[in-house]
Amino acid sequence: MAEKEKLRIDKYLWAIRIFKTRSLAADACNSGKVKSKGINVKPAKTVALGDQYEIKTEHKKWIIEVTSLLHNRMKYEDAIKHYVDLSPKETVDKTQSSAFVFNTGKRQSKQGRPTKKEKRKLDDLMTEW
Repeated sequence: MAEKEKLRIDKYLWAIRIFKTRSLAADACNSGKVKSKGINVKPAKTVALGDQYEIKTEHKKWIIEVTSLLHNRMKYEDAIKHYVDLSPKETVDKTQSSAFVFNTGKRQSKQGRPTKKEKRKLDDLMTEW
């Protein structure tokens, strides 16, 4: 496809893999999490080369500049070539470390499900009431 064709912002954010689905990208636009020059962007806004966008996701605040248009979703290694990440370094480090801690899927030690002994104590406590 030629780069002069129109491309919606929700489709572009999905194609460069900032959002997992296009509907999540559209919801982010509708809820004010995608801005251009401080102004909220609607999902149908067309993307142009050189545009800068501020995007708030669950784990990171992005500031990106469009370098080329991408109409279809590609591998991450190919998708990152279509934008420049201008996010401040300190913001990236804080959010990546916290996202790593909270999204590992492992419980912290000495927390979680009670042992059999602890369960018996809880049952005895509940029957006393």
